[in-house]
Amino acid sequence: MGEWFFELVRWLVHFLEAVGIVVILGGFVVATIVYIAHVGRWTTHQAYQDYRRRSVRGLILGLEFFVAADIIKTVAVDYTMENVLMLGVIIVIRTFLVFALHLEIDGRLPWKPDPAELEGRGGEA
Repeated sequence: MGEWFFELVRWLVHFLEAVGIVVILGGFVVATIVYIAHVGRWTTHQAYQDYRRRSVRGLILGLEFFVAADIIKTVAVDYTMENVLMLGVIIVIRTFLVFALHLEIDGRLPWKPDPAELEGRGGEA
């Protein structure tokens, strides 16, 4: 493939990483603004729980962009066995982190049904 392709892929990887950073920072900024706006109306615990939930959601979404950038970089640019194995380790770590963060903010694993949704449907699974 031409050098222009590898340059385009490198640019795309940098773009995805930048988007991930913006999403993570944006999530924290939005969470902070909402926290400040509600700290007087909600209890401290409610405001903290909402802040944590909003900021972690931004973090999870930002991590998805980083994983996409890593996959593209590994497959299209640096396709060596060492890099593929390193990518596998990174994806396993990030997957565990995302599951842990989901468990932290929702109180359940991502594949478990939401109890509030089950109540709305009359307890059907």
